Amino acid sequence: MSQFRIAIVGAGPAGYFAAQALQNSETEDRTFAIDMIERLPTPWGLVRSGVAPDHPKIKTVSKVFEKIATAPNFRLFANVELGSDISMSDLTSRYDAVIVATGSSLGRKLGIPGEELRGSLSAADFVPWYNGHPDFANLEVPLDCDTAVVIGAGNVAMDVARMLALDPHELDTTDTADHAIAALKNSSIRRVILCARRGAEHAAFTSPELRELPKLEHTNVLMSKTEVESAILRAGDEPEKDVKNNLGAMELITQMEPTSHERTLEFEFLLAPLEIHGTDRVEEIVLGVNRVEDGKIVATGQTRTIKCGLVISAIGYSAESIDGIPFSSGKVNNNEGRVPDSNVYVVGWAKRGPSGVIGTNKSDAAEVIKLLVEDLPAAPKENGDVSDLVNQHVVITQSDWEKINAAEVAAGEPLGKPRVKAVFREDLLKHAGYLS
Repeated sequence: MSQFRIAIVGAGPAGYFAAQALQNSETEDRTFAIDMIERLPTPWGLVRSGVAPDHPKIKTVSKVFEKIATAPNFRLFANVELGSDISMSDLTSRYDAVIVATGSSLGRKLGIPGEELRGSLSAADFVPWYNGHPDFANLEVPLDCDTAVVIGAGNVAMDVARMLALDPHELDTTDTADHAIAALKNSSIRRVILCARRGAEHAAFTSPELRELPKLEHTNVLMSKTEVESAILRAGDEPEKDVKNNLGAMELITQMEPTSHERTLEFEFLLAPLEIHGTDRVEEIVLGVNRVEDGKIVATGQTRTIKCGLVISAIGYSAESIDGIPFSSGKVNNNEGRVPDSNVYVVGWAKRGPSGVIGTNKSDAAEVIKLLVEDLPAAPKENGDVSDLVNQHVVITQSDWEKINAAEVAAGEPLGKPRVKAVFREDLLKHAGYLS
């Protein structure tokens, strides 16, 4: 029997689904020793630090991850950073294959004047801030204004807008970071405007997300009936299924009985950000008015200015580059998951860009692992593994993570929360038993 050593860099959904595909590819003659390496002291990636806390059902996929992680051939090396603690060459020389599953963590820039003003943020910073990511715990989020503008037309933009627009007491039973709940309860924001560059028929929201908006108990949700009707006409008689479902959900929103809550979430389409104005902070944003012409987005030359104190852009993500790995267009250069001239493979957003939902990574990983198995050498390497490189380092193992997880869950139980997240690395290491 041959046992091949595989390193997976990144403990998010793509990494776990790659590990699962490897486990499912084992035979009587071929097994895998899987080492998962994660920069943070905690695994689960976007399931922990990206999924909106008021959508807990999506996080139940973590049960699948835990099953994968407790298999005898799996080891977790968390709190180990590629590039500072170990190098890619360390991994490629020791393992029969290395799988990059680092996702896309960098927010794309709007590229407009005023974007660097205080109060102009990326969703790539704001989302991990309210989700308790250690790197963003001290992010300044100025909420001392009455109006916020969110730029984007996907589920991340909608999550951001909803988190700003809902009554923060609705988050008391969620795993939203304590510092974020406190800040949102002190927020002066009462009007949130989500602006999309294209028409409603082009929006990348998913219909289940849209259908949940009318359930917000303390927020008016507004969408132009005229714009949605125009979008339905532009979409034609046989729109794609996703477009049809989205427009149907939007039509229901336009038919809602008016409410008079003090908080409002407004959807505006065909508005493109041009510049942000302000002296020491964001004071207003200027947007260009677009129209749809023969299926294309065309600028009308008209503009609209919205007074606001916070602008959050959610227009996509790029992968952070890794020394020794070729990158372009915000992702790893690859051919169906193979990185040319190496024993490196890539899965998830780092492979294909920020598209799809969590489940998309399962089929994606399965396809890449099939290629990896085909490429394996006749005999495995005998060059050791990552453990001999990090023996002087505080490594969070699977059993350490289980201690952190248990401590967070126990802290949440008396409060009616799924968990109380430890945000700072020191607190996470204390839960794991490494600091007193």
